[in-house]
Parts: sequence; structure tokens; C-alpha cells
Amino acid sequence: MYLGDLLLMTLCMLILVVCVLVGVAFLTLLERKVLG
Repeated sequence: MYLGDLLLMTLCMLILVVCVLVGVAFLTLLERKVLG
């Protein structure tokens, strides 16, 4: 495995984590808006 591949994989994982966090935050806000 090359360093570039490792870097790319790490970047993809970070992007995935960020997307999940944004999705969860958005759902939480939406839920509060609907229920509150």
C-alpha cells in the first residue's frame, strides 16, 4: 500500500464521519423543530 492510498482512505473516512455527524445534527434539529 502506498502513502497516497493511505492518505486517500483516511480522507474518505474523515469525510464519511463528517457527513454522518452533519446528518445526525440535521435530524436532531429537524426533530426539535417538529416536536417543539
